[in-house]
Amino acid sequence: MADEDSGSPPRGGGGGGVREQDRFLPIANISRIMKKAVPANGKIAKDAKETLQECVSEFISFVTSEASDKCQKEKRKTINGDDLLWAMATLGFEEYVDPLKIYLQKWSRMELMPKGWVICNLSTIMGTPNSEDWQFSAMGIAP
Repeated sequence: MADEDSGSPPRGGGGGGVREQDRFLPIANISRIMKKAVPANGKIAKDAKETLQECVSEFISFVTSEASDKCQKEKRKTINGDDLLWAMATLGFEEYVDPLKIYLQKWSRMELMPKGWVICNLSTIMGTPNSEDWQFSAMGIAP
């Protein structure tokens, strides 16, 4: 159905019974993240968005599969953030682990706050573009 709506041909070949919208992150989300990385007057080709959509979705599956294997060996059913960080380190993405640990800690603190609390100075909690946390917005991770 998504192919009919977008006018693009099916991707991935083989069929396999899995719908494209179930395999890939939404193209609108990918596009929004990509647009943040290019100048305001810059353009991004449709095939570039679709290629990155497939790559990002495959990367997530790759890391999640490794984390899932770990959880199964430990007889656990729930994958948590630490499992994903372990998987990334195991798969050779060590340079991303420390920044993501910081983000995970900040996210956990935000989740523990009671609903309805207003944070007056988000830059103090989440970092500013001049701090080491700038990478999170560049990676499309909203604090």
